[in-house]
Amino acid sequence: MSNWTIVVLPGDGIGKVVLAEAIRVLDAVGFNAEYVLGDIGWEFWRSEGNALPQRTLDLISEHKVALFGAITSKPKVDAQKELSPELVKQNLIYSSPIVGLRQYFGLDICLRPCRSYKGNPLNFIRRGRGEIIEEPAIDVAIFRQNTEGLYGGVEWRDPPDDVYAAFFSHPAFRKNFGNVPKEELAISSRIFTRKATQRILGAAFEYARKRNYASVTLCEKPNVIRETSGMMYEMAKKLQVETYPEIELWNTNIDAQMMWLTKNPEDYGVIVAGNMFGDIVSDGFAGLIGGLGFASSAQFNPDTGVAVFEPTHGSAPKYADFQTPIVNPIAMIESSCMMLEHLGEEEKATHIRQAIARVIAAGKVRTYDMSKLAGSEDVLQQGASSTSEMTDAIISSLP
Repeated sequence: MSNWTIVVLPGDGIGKVVLAEAIRVLDAVGFNAEYVLGDIGWEFWRSEGNALPQRTLDLISEHKVALFGAITSKPKVDAQKELSPELVKQNLIYSSPIVGLRQYFGLDICLRPCRSYKGNPLNFIRRGRGEIIEEPAIDVAIFRQNTEGLYGGVEWRDPPDDVYAAFFSHPAFRKNFGNVPKEELAISSRIFTRKATQRILGAAFEYARKRNYASVTLCEKPNVIRETSGMMYEMAKKLQVETYPEIELWNTNIDAQMMWLTKNPEDYGVIVAGNMFGDIVSDGFAGLIGGLGFASSAQFNPDTGVAVFEPTHGSAPKYADFQTPIVNPIAMIESSCMMLEHLGEEEKATHIRQAIARVIAAGKVRTYDMSKLAGSEDVLQQGASSTSEMTDAIISSLP
């Protein structure tokens, strides 16, 4: 009998490829699980008008843990064109299934670790004193509030009269936009709640304490976005003083942080931010450790135990139909390691990461991105390793 039941959501494009590779590694390390398939992605939008069917939500509700590959999303007009003919007149609107998962299950805590592997040719390097080339070791954990802020979906184009009147009541709106015709306005809101802000701050500080990080950096913009960022900073200061006095609280503005992360990335430990800024800074740090082929993530709700683990890359449809897949599976495999840690299988996660480290350090097996080649089917003839060859090498390096 399996110890765990995991909902697998391959999704679209290369999501199907890399998820299968991650399961090969999980099997090889001795993870005893049953995998149940969940329907999600573009083909279900086209055939059913719903990229996230209720049956998939029910599966995740039952089993709590899901591994997610990747999805394809397209603009509104293109999405409508690809619907089955019988669905075209039903006024269906495409929405991102991953955003739908976050909202449905309240997956408000997102963790994106960014750790560099020694020997990765894509690692960030800089020039130090005396023309010495330095390659700082990066070990950053980014906590992103996942359900609120600018991604909360509260927005309008040509806002209705009551919304316009509410905004017009604010003096800054009257001063800067009062003469703009209503039909020329597009408005997006940035909403923070104290409950969700407290949860993401608490998760960041608790992770820092558990993993022995010396600092938590709040990466927002409280000097300009005074109400939302300002509230988050005030709450972070209070939490640090009252509950986590041994952990330093640093405060950086998102724009300055994007400069500093390429000057002294090794100085940062845990970073916490709202939805948009967390998205930005996590991609910035991911670029320092090799890019999307190495960027993993977890999103979870501690109250319900529901957790979804996924690479942060997209579905890359142009690579999906290659006869021999060439994409880097490490981000998906790293995401499965995060799942193992969530389930208390830390030793297996450690074994996989050590195997990845050995393969990268040896330098004999490198996918096209690690070989700094443009993604095309002929990269294998140029010396790059295929997706399955990278997985094989990791499996062979397991203890």
